Amino acid sequence: MFNNDRDSMRQFFCDSWSKAQNNQPLEPIEQLIVSVAQAHPEYHDDLSNPDKSKGKEYLPELNEVNPFLHMGMHLGIKEQCSVNMPNGITELVSTLAMRVGEHDAEHQVMECLAEAIWQMQHKEIQFNETAYLECVKKTLSK
Repeated sequence: MFNNDRDSMRQFFCDSWSKAQNNQPLEPIEQLIVSVAQAHPEYHDDLSNPDKSKGKEYLPELNEVNPFLHMGMHLGIKEQCSVNMPNGITELVSTLAMRVGEHDAEHQVMECLAEAIWQMQHKEIQFNETAYLECVKKTLSK
């Protein structure tokens, strides 16, 4: 479904949103995308304007959040939990969700995931599941 083409991925998110807004039937992945999007009304304009948002550069140095990256990370965490990979992530996220709610728990875990991905990319190493899970555990102890 997805390839490494940023615009295709963004278009898929926008198409899923459009289908939902027009009460069209959704595939399971589209339903998941829409559920994440519904929790982020601040991204609805981006999702409703694919011609504008597909090619847009979101610059962190200007305090811009990339809505597609953000929603994609929610999807990634949901997928990790659905298959419990890395081993133990489902229980950790569930425990955190009982304290702060599912959406906020994903936001907190997202910081750990972002750090693990950054380390992997900048150090050119494998994804460090142990460090990632330790970060999530630390989030639980706050």
